[in-house]
Amino acid sequence: MLRQSPFHERVAAANQTSLWSHWAGHLVVDKYQMAEKFEYVAIRNAVGVFDSSPLYKYRITGPDAERYLSGVLARDVRRCKPGQAQYTIWCDDRGYVNEDGVVFRHSADEFFLTAAEPNLSYFQNLVGHDRVEIDEVTEQWGSLAIQGPRAHAVLSQLAPEVTALGFFDHTPAKLGDVPVWISRTGFTGDLGYEVFCDAADANSVWDAIFEAGTPHGMLPFGQTALLMARIEAGLLLIHVDFDASRLAENDEHRSTPIELGLGWMLNGIDDDARPFIGRRAILRERAEGTSRWKMMGLMVDPYDHHRKYTDDGMVPPKDHTPVHEDMMVYDDDVQRVGYATSFMYSPVLQRHIALARVRPEVAKVGTHLNLEFTINHRYVQVGAEVARNPMYTPARKTQMMGDQMLGGAA
Repeated sequence: MLRQSPFHERVAAANQTSLWSHWAGHLVVDKYQMAEKFEYVAIRNAVGVFDSSPLYKYRITGPDAERYLSGVLARDVRRCKPGQAQYTIWCDDRGYVNEDGVVFRHSADEFFLTAAEPNLSYFQNLVGHDRVEIDEVTEQWGSLAIQGPRAHAVLSQLAPEVTALGFFDHTPAKLGDVPVWISRTGFTGDLGYEVFCDAADANSVWDAIFEAGTPHGMLPFGQTALLMARIEAGLLLIHVDFDASRLAENDEHRSTPIELGLGWMLNGIDDDARPFIGRRAILRERAEGTSRWKMMGLMVDPYDHHRKYTDDGMVPPKDHTPVHEDMMVYDDDVQRVGYATSFMYSPVLQRHIALARVRPEVAKVGTHLNLEFTINHRYVQVGAEVARNPMYTPARKTQMMGDQMLGGAA
């Protein structure tokens, strides 16, 4: 049976299209309006709200919680202080990425982890003799992502505590009389927050946020607008940009943190005091230089794209709808050097862009490559340039929100 998020009553009333998808066993909105571009524009120019409640949620507690997580997660959770969060991954013994998520630290011995896929039995089977309890609390919590340049202006009216939040910080707060906790996180690559509340308080939280947000152009946004924003932001999507190693059919569908461009997470990997799962294999990969790919951005040459289509009697498409399928990447000698996993026309960059795995030797920013399109039922290569991820990263995403910053307007 399909589940409904705690916000379903409000979400269903706002969904003008009646277009739904399934995510983690829940009904989720594809787009609320006939043109999802309105929702995307709200994220980039005003403020949008996304119901992220279907994320799996785990509460990890106990005197050994930190020690347990530092052995399971590839990123060093010991560096995460109470009131902070980390984007993190967990790997298998061969150094391949299983999945990713965000871990929030509430106290010395209490953590909260969100993930796109179910992991309860996986985590519990790794407990061993550690004094730690892992409970799934997905149904107990609702969560809303408030994203965009006006997100702070909206939430600070309701919870002044958010002004002091740095990037990936979180704090307890109240929206009216409703207790919540708010993190400065999101999946859009913009200024953003997530509000977590008891499932029973979901409607009150939704109403309070939209009452404060409507004067700022707030709109609810669905899956399509979210996926547009995350490609621009270079944020990886499981089952699209990488597969979970434990579910992959073979090594062609597995990825290491270094291959996914997540090597920055591994600060402190040389510390023998933290032998996390996959560490030895990752160290060996780094030492021997055996990475097969490097995840980079691609920006398509707009002039070459236009010319290739018009020369074949076609109108060059500028479709912002994300494409989640392999598109081959070649060098100028027509040798395959990688493949794109996500592709779209970016409204904010006004370029066709892609997230792509390319050979390390051609991964230097600015390298000229060619992305393969199908024009008039034939394969055609269009010039593209290797770009750094993220391809869109406004300063407001990480900037402090004090009155002196951004004129108080963000």
